[in-house]
Amino acid sequence: MKCSRCGRELTEDKAYNYQGKVMCEDCLMDVGLNPHNCDPWATYVDTAARKRHGVTGAAGLTEPEKRVYDFIKSKGRATRQEVMEGLAFTEQELRDRLIGLLHNELVKEASEGGKQFLVIIG
Repeated sequence: MKCSRCGRELTEDKAYNYQGKVMCEDCLMDVGLNPHNCDPWATYVDTAARKRHGVTGAAGLTEPEKRVYDFIKSKGRATRQEVMEGLAFTEQELRDRLIGLLHNELVKEASEGGKQFLVIIG
């Protein structure tokens, strides 16, 4: 399938439906919408698409998302700051990478001892 706006080739799990048109994330943001990391509908859509296609674990992630996933997995848990320092990401870059991981329910944030940690689910 292709983005109706820019023509980019999309996989089903990376396509967004907006006003009856299929769009990539970049074009969706261009029209003023932004996928948020706390979005129950996006979580439902993303996890349902992964299940429908039999995708598990880090399969189907972008390379930067895989780097974040693998970093957290190797540590067992990590703060956002540790991930940013370990992968040389800015706060915005990390936030952008976490959206897909959170929506696909691969990573969650858990509080322990008053600190927030990113942990792998499952």
